[in-house]
Amino acid sequence: TECEKEPGSLLWIFVMVGNIVRGMGETPIMPLGISYLEDFAKAENSPFYLGCLHTATVIGPFLGFLLASFCAELFVDLGSVDAEDITITATDARWVGAWWLGILICASVNLLAGIPFWFLPKSLVKEGETNEPEDMSKKSVVLLQENDKNEAKQTIHTEKRVIFFIKHHTNLFSYFIADFIPFLKALFRNPVYMLFICITVLQFSAFNGMISFMPKYLEQQFGKSASDAIFLIGVYNLPVICVGYFFGGLFMKKFKINIYQAVNIAFWVSLLEYLLYFAAYWTVCDTSPVAGLTVSYE
Repeated sequence: TECEKEPGSLLWIFVMVGNIVRGMGETPIMPLGISYLEDFAKAENSPFYLGCLHTATVIGPFLGFLLASFCAELFVDLGSVDAEDITITATDARWVGAWWLGILICASVNLLAGIPFWFLPKSLVKEGETNEPEDMSKKSVVLLQENDKNEAKQTIHTEKRVIFFIKHHTNLFSYFIADFIPFLKALFRNPVYMLFICITVLQFSAFNGMISFMPKYLEQQFGKSASDAIFLIGVYNLPVICVGYFFGGLFMKKFKINIYQAVNIAFWVSLLEYLLYFAAYWTVCDTSPVAGLTVSYE
């Protein structure tokens, strides 16, 4: 009872709020970044650029695994405890790595990486088009006129929606039912969108299982430290995914595959990948000797 201590620290709130802020900052990158590429790239080059974008999203986690492996080798009380006073090693079950160090490093890198976004232009010349002054002046006049018309239409449309909302809706729930539910039905009736959802479910169900349980399995079955297990997961999995993203975009660019063909290819390849993961059920290793379970205490 003397060693028992009630958890009373509220530092977990800082970690939670930090993750919320990070998610808010990272979320626009994929939808807005993809739209940015689609708007200013040639149709035949867009898949290749998207492949490069997704390749970069895999390189980041790969470097993150390497950073996590490095931090896991350092004791959690880094800087406040002398290394000579630590009597346990990284393979000990009581060892806790410096998990907080990776958060500080990643936060600093994210802050620096966000600075160039302030200098991105609002509009770019579409790839392959000339940037001649006369053409640009004519285009700018036409764009201004179109923008004025669109703004006027948007204003009228917004006013109508507000009036409709005031007249026919007495609370937010009824507005949700009238506006959101039909939009949701339209999404569910979109075959491309639903196939993409199926692909995403298949990929994440396999990938999350590996990320969640494989490091602990490597620790228990093969006697690896947490640092070694994290390093092996990153090295053996993410580079292959990175290559797949890159050559997938190159393949679409070379053979000019349309969106329906791409969706079908992605679905069947992902299904095959998911089925291959079931082979792990037949991968059986010798049981480790555990005193009291598989061997006697003697």
